[in-house]
Amino acid sequence: MNTDRIYAERVAGEYAPKKASKIQALKKLDRRAKKPANIFAYTFGTFMTLLLGFGMALSMGALGDAGTEGFVLGIVTGIAGMAGIGVNYPIYRVILEKGRQKYAFEIVQLAEEITGNED
Repeated sequence: MNTDRIYAERVAGEYAPKKASKIQALKKLDRRAKKPANIFAYTFGTFMTLLLGFGMALSMGALGDAGTEGFVLGIVTGIAGMAGIGVNYPIYRVILEKGRQKYAFEIVQLAEEITGNED
């Protein structure tokens, strides 16, 4: 057994150009379809959670003055944050469905090529 030859072939294999497989292309299309929805959901959800926390801090008097105006502003801000959190998932589903519709033809066509079920 020639270990130098085995080692050389392994190193050459690491640097050789890789052939793109259909499975990798399918995964890439799937990620591309879901990416806008995920980015929106994480960004909007984080912002609304911070807004809710800010409202809670205002209403408890941890930020600003503890007067009636601060309390009312905190309640309103907290409710706005809760409403945003509540609508985050339905908006996510709408954006996800649009992404799926956009790439559906390509994904189904590639999946049929992979499975061999071309009807």
